[in-house]
Amino acid sequence: MITRAEALERVRRHVKNERLVKHMIAVSAIMRGLAQHLGGDPDLWELVGLLHDIDYEEVGGDMKRHGLLSAEMVSDVLPEEALHAIRAHNELTGVEAKSPMDIALIAADALSGLIVATALMMPDKRVATVKIRSLKRKFKDKSFARGVDRSRIRRCEELGLTLEEFFDLGLKAMRSVSEELGL
Repeated sequence: MITRAEALERVRRHVKNERLVKHMIAVSAIMRGLAQHLGGDPDLWELVGLLHDIDYEEVGGDMKRHGLLSAEMVSDVLPEEALHAIRAHNELTGVEAKSPMDIALIAADALSGLIVATALMMPDKRVATVKIRSLKRKFKDKSFARGVDRSRIRRCEELGLTLEEFFDLGLKAMRSVSEELGL
Protein backbone atom coordinates (compact mmCIF):
# COMPACT_ATOMS: atom_id res chain seq x y z
CA MET A 1 0.00 0.00 0.00
CA ILE A 2 1.23 3.49 -0.75
CA THR A 3 1.49 6.43 1.61
CA ARG A 4 -0.85 9.40 1.59
CA ALA A 5 1.95 11.56 0.14
CA GLU A 6 2.54 9.08 -2.68
CA ALA A 7 -1.19 8.90 -3.39
CA LEU A 8 -1.46 12.69 -3.48
CA GLU A 9 1.49 12.83 -5.88
CA ARG A 10 -0.29 10.31 -8.12
CA VAL A 11 -3.49 12.37 -7.94
CA ARG A 12 -1.63 15.52 -8.98
CA ARG A 13 -0.14 13.70 -12.00
CA HIS A 14 -3.62 12.84 -13.28
CA VAL A 15 -5.79 15.71 -12.02
CA LYS A 16 -5.06 19.28 -13.02
CA ASN A 17 -8.21 20.89 -11.60
CA GLU A 18 -7.21 22.11 -8.13
CA ARG A 19 -10.83 22.17 -6.92
CA LEU A 20 -11.13 18.48 -7.75
CA VAL A 21 -7.88 17.73 -5.91
CA LYS A 22 -9.23 19.57 -2.87
CA HIS A 23 -12.49 17.62 -3.12
CA MET A 24 -10.51 14.38 -3.02
CA ILE A 25 -8.54 15.60 0.02
CA ALA A 26 -11.81 16.50 1.77
CA VAL A 27 -13.34 13.09 1.02
CA SER A 28 -10.18 11.36 2.23
CA ALA A 29 -10.36 13.19 5.56
CA ILE A 30 -14.01 12.21 6.05
CA MET A 31 -13.18 8.61 5.11
CA ARG A 32 -10.38 8.54 7.72
CA GLY A 33 -12.82 9.83 10.33
CA LEU A 34 -15.42 7.24 9.36
CA ALA A 35 -12.87 4.43 9.53
CA GLN A 36 -11.83 5.52 13.01
CA HIS A 37 -15.46 5.64 14.11
CA LEU A 38 -16.47 2.35 12.47
CA GLY A 39 -13.36 0.30 13.23
CA GLY A 40 -11.96 0.28 9.70
CA ASP A 41 -8.37 0.83 8.63
CA PRO A 42 -7.99 4.65 8.69
CA ASP A 43 -4.99 4.67 6.32
CA LEU A 44 -6.73 2.48 3.74
CA TRP A 45 -10.05 4.35 3.92
CA GLU A 46 -8.22 7.66 3.59
CA LEU A 47 -6.48 6.40 0.43
CA VAL A 48 -9.82 5.30 -1.02
CA GLY A 49 -11.18 8.81 -0.50
CA LEU A 50 -8.07 10.40 -1.94
CA LEU A 51 -7.94 8.23 -5.07
CA HIS A 52 -11.64 7.71 -5.86
CA ASP A 53 -11.87 10.45 -8.53
CA ILE A 54 -8.38 10.10 -10.02
CA ASP A 55 -9.92 9.25 -13.41
CA TYR A 56 -12.41 12.14 -13.51
CA GLU A 57 -10.61 14.27 -16.08
CA GLU A 58 -9.63 11.25 -18.17
CA VAL A 59 -13.14 9.81 -18.57
CA GLY A 60 -14.44 13.16 -19.79
CA GLY A 61 -18.19 12.91 -20.19
CA ASP A 62 -18.29 9.10 -20.13
CA MET A 63 -19.58 8.76 -16.58
CA LYS A 64 -20.27 5.03 -17.00
CA ARG A 65 -16.48 4.56 -16.92
CA HIS A 66 -15.90 6.84 -13.90
CA GLY A 67 -14.80 4.73 -10.98
CA LEU A 68 -14.00 1.74 -13.15
CA LEU A 69 -11.01 3.55 -14.65
CA SER A 70 -10.02 4.95 -11.22
CA ALA A 71 -9.91 1.40 -9.84
CA GLU A 72 -7.79 0.29 -12.80
CA MET A 73 -5.42 3.22 -12.32
CA VAL A 74 -4.75 2.34 -8.68
CA SER A 75 -5.06 -1.46 -8.82
CA ASP A 76 -1.32 -1.76 -8.24
CA VAL A 77 -1.46 0.01 -4.86
CA LEU A 78 -4.82 -0.86 -3.25
CA PRO A 79 -6.46 -4.14 -2.20
CA GLU A 80 -9.61 -5.41 -3.91
CA GLU A 81 -11.95 -4.21 -1.15
CA ALA A 82 -10.75 -0.65 -1.75
CA LEU A 83 -11.03 -1.01 -5.53
CA HIS A 84 -14.61 -2.25 -5.10
CA ALA A 85 -15.49 0.85 -3.05
CA ILE A 86 -14.05 3.09 -5.77
CA ARG A 87 -16.02 1.26 -8.48
CA ALA A 88 -19.23 1.33 -6.40
CA HIS A 89 -19.16 5.04 -5.51
CA ASN A 90 -20.63 5.80 -8.95
CA GLU A 91 -23.91 3.93 -9.42
CA LEU A 92 -23.58 4.27 -13.21
CA THR A 93 -20.87 1.58 -13.12
CA GLY A 94 -23.44 -1.00 -12.06
CA VAL A 95 -21.22 -2.06 -9.15
CA GLU A 96 -23.31 -2.44 -6.00
CA ALA A 97 -22.20 -0.78 -2.77
CA LYS A 98 -22.23 -3.49 -0.10
CA SER A 99 -19.50 -3.03 2.48
CA PRO A 100 -19.25 -0.26 5.06
CA MET A 101 -16.30 1.16 3.09
CA ASP A 102 -18.41 1.25 -0.10
CA ILE A 103 -21.28 3.05 1.61
CA ALA A 104 -18.95 5.38 3.50
CA LEU A 105 -17.35 6.57 0.26
CA ILE A 106 -20.73 7.38 -1.27
CA ALA A 107 -21.81 9.33 1.81
CA ALA A 108 -18.46 11.09 2.31
CA ASP A 109 -18.29 12.09 -1.35
CA ALA A 110 -21.62 13.91 -1.08
CA LEU A 111 -21.11 15.34 2.41
CA SER A 112 -17.84 17.00 1.40
CA GLY A 113 -19.74 19.03 -1.19
CA LEU A 114 -22.34 20.20 1.33
CA ILE A 115 -19.67 21.21 3.83
CA VAL A 116 -17.63 23.12 1.23
CA ALA A 117 -20.71 24.93 -0.08
CA THR A 118 -21.75 25.85 3.46
CA ALA A 119 -18.24 27.04 4.37
CA LEU A 120 -18.19 29.28 1.30
CA MET A 121 -21.35 30.98 2.61
CA MET A 122 -19.67 31.89 5.89
CA PRO A 123 -18.34 35.46 6.21
CA ASP A 124 -14.79 34.15 6.65
CA LYS A 125 -15.25 31.24 4.19
CA ARG A 126 -13.74 28.83 6.75
CA VAL A 127 -14.90 25.33 7.62
CA ALA A 128 -13.99 26.13 11.24
CA THR A 129 -17.00 28.43 11.54
CA VAL A 130 -19.52 25.97 10.06
CA LYS A 131 -21.86 24.60 12.71
CA ILE A 132 -23.89 21.41 12.67
CA ARG A 133 -27.12 23.43 12.77
CA SER A 134 -26.00 25.32 9.64
CA LEU A 135 -25.42 22.03 7.84
CA LYS A 136 -28.83 20.77 8.94
CA ARG A 137 -30.52 23.90 7.54
CA LYS A 138 -28.56 23.74 4.28
CA PHE A 139 -29.27 20.02 3.98
CA LYS A 140 -33.03 20.68 4.17
CA ASP A 141 -32.84 23.54 1.65
CA LYS A 142 -33.02 21.71 -1.70
CA SER A 143 -32.19 24.91 -3.59
CA PHE A 144 -28.83 25.15 -1.79
CA ALA A 145 -25.95 23.18 -3.37
CA ARG A 146 -28.34 21.54 -5.84
CA GLY A 147 -25.61 19.20 -7.09
CA VAL A 148 -25.32 17.56 -3.67
CA ASP A 149 -27.44 14.42 -3.61
CA ARG A 150 -29.01 14.34 -0.14
CA SER A 151 -29.93 10.66 -0.49
CA ARG A 152 -26.23 9.82 -0.83
CA ILE A 153 -25.51 11.69 2.42
CA ARG A 154 -28.35 9.80 4.10
CA ARG A 155 -26.54 6.54 3.36
CA CYS A 156 -24.66 7.32 6.61
CA GLU A 157 -27.70 5.84 8.35
CA GLU A 158 -26.78 2.44 6.88
CA LEU A 159 -23.54 2.79 8.84
CA GLY A 160 -25.41 3.40 12.10
CA LEU A 161 -24.87 7.16 12.10
CA THR A 162 -27.54 9.81 12.41
CA LEU A 163 -27.28 12.80 10.10
CA GLU A 164 -26.21 14.94 13.03
CA GLU A 165 -23.44 12.50 14.00
CA PHE A 166 -22.27 12.31 10.40
CA PHE A 167 -22.25 16.10 10.06
CA ASP A 168 -20.19 16.36 13.25
CA LEU A 169 -17.74 13.70 12.09
CA GLY A 170 -17.45 15.29 8.64
CA LEU A 171 -16.87 18.77 10.03
CA LYS A 172 -14.16 17.58 12.42
CA ALA A 173 -12.49 15.62 9.63
CA MET A 174 -12.51 18.51 7.18
CA ARG A 175 -11.22 20.91 9.83
CA SER A 176 -8.18 18.62 10.15
CA VAL A 177 -7.28 19.37 6.51
CA SER A 178 -8.64 22.92 6.33
CA GLU A 179 -5.23 24.39 5.49
CA GLU A 180 -4.84 22.06 2.51
CA LEU A 181 -8.36 22.94 1.40
CA GLY A 182 -7.86 26.67 1.81
CA LEU A 183 -11.02 26.67 3.91
